Amino acid sequence: MVIAAPEPRTTLQPTGEQRVVFRGISWDAYLQILAALPRSRGSRLTYDDGVLEIAMPLEDHEFAGRLIERFIIVLVELLGLSVKTMGSTTMNYPLLKKGAEPDNAYYFQNQPLVKGRNVDFSTDPPPDLVVEVDITHTDIAKNQFYASLGVSEFWRYDGQVWRIYAIESGVYVEVDRSPTFPQVPKDWLYAFLEEAKEDEIGAMRALRSWWTASR
Repeated sequence: MVIAAPEPRTTLQPTGEQRVVFRGISWDAYLQILAALPRSRGSRLTYDDGVLEIAMPLEDHEFAGRLIERFIIVLVELLGLSVKTMGSTTMNYPLLKKGAEPDNAYYFQNQPLVKGRNVDFSTDPPPDLVVEVDITHTDIAKNQFYASLGVSEFWRYDGQVWRIYAIESGVYVEVDRSPTFPQVPKDWLYAFLEEAKEDEIGAMRALRSWWTASR
């Protein structure tokens, strides 16, 4: 029997996100709140069967999220992969009573199924990879949440630790390397983020150099 990886404990850092949690919110009420909010908002909503969390990313969160996306896109280029980038597109699953706006989401293996059009989450597969930055505590059990949606790979970053989860028998197990990028050592992301604190473009150049040197 596969044992699900435990929810990681977040080291509280007040500069990561501002969060508001509401409980006892129906699915219809969630949809009404979602529709009432402006499209240009910076907040992100996660709804999990009655629990609605609204998160407002702050600088540390946005820095990590944007840089992780650059890290992924450079790797996609280097490996010659096809990708459909979903960003924080709202992913609603009414039958499961779950909705999410992750930091980043991507299609790789299923990119041919969804390329060239908008994704319909009622019929299309979920993204192959979802990335969440949670520097402050979240009340949503996100491992269980995204596993229930069938997302095959889930990355979590808390500002210090990068965790990679792969789905197995319906639950996430923590793994040492990304199934999407198995050639990439985990310490490359840490080094990339550290380099990016001084020079973001230089970090992208360094990543390409590490890749070349590893071949």
